[in-house]
Amino acid sequence: MAASSSKKFKNICVLSGFHYGKYKEFVQVAVDLGRVIAERKLHLVYGGGERGLSRLVSETVLTRGSQVLGIIPKPMKPLVYMSGPPIGEELVVSSMQERISEMMNRADTFIFLPGDLATFEALITFASWAYLNIHKKPIAYTPEPDPKTFALDWSTDDGSGNSSSNKKCKLDLTLRL
Repeated sequence: MAASSSKKFKNICVLSGFHYGKYKEFVQVAVDLGRVIAERKLHLVYGGGERGLSRLVSETVLTRGSQVLGIIPKPMKPLVYMSGPPIGEELVVSSMQERISEMMNRADTFIFLPGDLATFEALITFASWAYLNIHKKPIAYTPEPDPKTFALDWSTDDGSGNSSSNKKCKLDLTLRL
């Protein structure tokens, strides 16, 4: 483990499909992360999408002179680039599974910002692979600060229409690693 902590990282994978909406402060965090990556002359690997925090990171990294590689599945390509060309270099792969494998092979470390289900899938995959000793690459995860986003509120109605007869069950899906 000591050897991996002294390893120099060259390629950082940042994943986040998060549409920041009411969380405008995340925009600055994404830009700052991109600035730090570029200042340290690191290269960025990201999911290749045109929205989300990772897109903001990639724009900042590229405009500050570092290399950017977006990895995108072919079926997503027409949906993603409606508003312009890709940022940096682009690698088109056949599937989401191939995208995750390429990210694993091309990055030395992973940073997960708040994201969508594809971001969560990649986090679970990389974390489980680390647990199984398939890789020893560091993973940094920042959960969304609003845990209510991950809480489901299931209400059941007995058909009477009486709101007092509704039963509620809450399921907390907040990930804690």
